[in-house]
Amino acid sequence: MTSERHGIAVAGLHKDYRVHRRKSGLWKTLRSVFRRDYETVAAVRDLSFTIEPGERVGFLGPNGAGKTTTLKILAGLLHPTAGRVAVAGHEPRLREHRFLKRITLVMGQKQQLLWDLPPGDTFSQNRAIYDIPRASFDATMKELDDLLGIGSIAEKPTRQLSLGERMKCELAAALLHRPDVLFLDEPTIGLDVSMQLAVRDFIRSYNERTGATTLLTSHYMDDVAALCPRVIVIDKGRLCYDGALASLVQQIRPDKSIVLRYTHRPDRAALERIGTVTECDDAKAVVRVARPELREAVAHLLLDPDLSDLTIEDPPLEEVLRELFARSAAGPT
Repeated sequence: MTSERHGIAVAGLHKDYRVHRRKSGLWKTLRSVFRRDYETVAAVRDLSFTIEPGERVGFLGPNGAGKTTTLKILAGLLHPTAGRVAVAGHEPRLREHRFLKRITLVMGQKQQLLWDLPPGDTFSQNRAIYDIPRASFDATMKELDDLLGIGSIAEKPTRQLSLGERMKCELAAALLHRPDVLFLDEPTIGLDVSMQLAVRDFIRSYNERTGATTLLTSHYMDDVAALCPRVIVIDKGRLCYDGALASLVQQIRPDKSIVLRYTHRPDRAALERIGTVTECDDAKAVVRVARPELREAVAHLLLDPDLSDLTIEDPPLEEVLRELFARSAAGPT
């Protein structure tokens, strides 16, 4: 379980919270001052998975599924109620210095930069905290600058930086000690499209250069599709799926969408003989076709002289996950 060959290993993880339930009404509120009613809420339930060194894995689930709780347990910020966890050969809850030097946790909604000081001061502070030799620090800063384009923004007060500039510096501060394991919780939240692309490229490049194991949560499915060949999906704290992203899409939605553009309004009735029409307007139509029938359908559609463009797309990942969660809620049939 604690072997170094495992990047991350989780077995039977369970995390409970004891929650005070305050009822409405003045009398009940006053009563709760002297006598509180509690209930146990399970945030994570019997969760098990293994991630090998160097993997990039998406960790997905709806709000309240237990993703952030799991990441905090893996980073040693929370203690599990039951189960076993190992990260890079260490038990996270012990918070050993050797363990902390091998991981980093980046949370898109939290920041470690000091608001009134430039990021460069945070970089220097982290160098001291992690006892990074000056030569190694300078080399890492140059590499991070090449990848992220930090430049002069590290010398401006943090409060003067844009959200995208702050996220660049957050990533740099989190990676100065060259961690072996990255826990990334919504790293692109709130960023514009161009900055999302820049952060994705950086994460992929860092992983490929260093071989760092990467566990990523995001509600932006483009992040997951671009970065994570494998996904772990949880719902209500339980494992729903663990495997290749492409296999999940094919398993849940075994069809393709054919997007068609015409020089005139398409014939909906004719398209319905080919597949399921999900969109049809003056010059565009979308038809869902089972994968085994795709080649024949495309060949037939291309015969239409009024067809100006045809593209084939996988179903949106958001739809795939929504259907997976619906099946999970329904239980075995």
